[in-house]
Amino acid sequence: MFKILYPDLFVVSLADIPLLELKTAGKRAFILDLDNTVTEWNSNEITAEVAEWFAKIKAEGFKACIISNNGAKRVEKVAEVLEIPFISRAVKPRRSAFLRAVSLLSVKPHEAVVIGDQIFTDIMGGNRAGLFTILVEPIARREFFGTKISRLMEYFVMKQIKKHSG
Repeated sequence: MFKILYPDLFVVSLADIPLLELKTAGKRAFILDLDNTVTEWNSNEITAEVAEWFAKIKAEGFKACIISNNGAKRVEKVAEVLEIPFISRAVKPRRSAFLRAVSLLSVKPHEAVVIGDQIFTDIMGGNRAGLFTILVEPIARREFFGTKISRLMEYFVMKQIKKHSG
């Protein structure tokens, strides 16, 4: 019943994503959330680890795109540094922006992977669009007030995810 809330994979950070395994499974592109997935909330700073991860995926031939509910100015700054396309004001968890990202990256839906730190926006949206989803732990604890409320509900879903994956 709650399958739409469950990621296909749960990892601690971007560095823990099994790139070779995904490549072997035919995955070619990553659709990434911005806040607390690529950067800390409300920050344009990219850590060395995240920059290295993006360099690694590009070297492996993966494409990437940022999809965010934030406004264009903020998302564009990070996307420019990473030299990848972006979609702002995505209205996640609606499907349309996820499917637009698939089109923007010129891949088929079964070749795309959604990566994000929130169940009710990133995972739910990716699952609704029929994409492979990966939940990562948030980079930092600081976040938007509305997200803190969602985290309370996510707590119960996370208990089930951890029970079934561990």
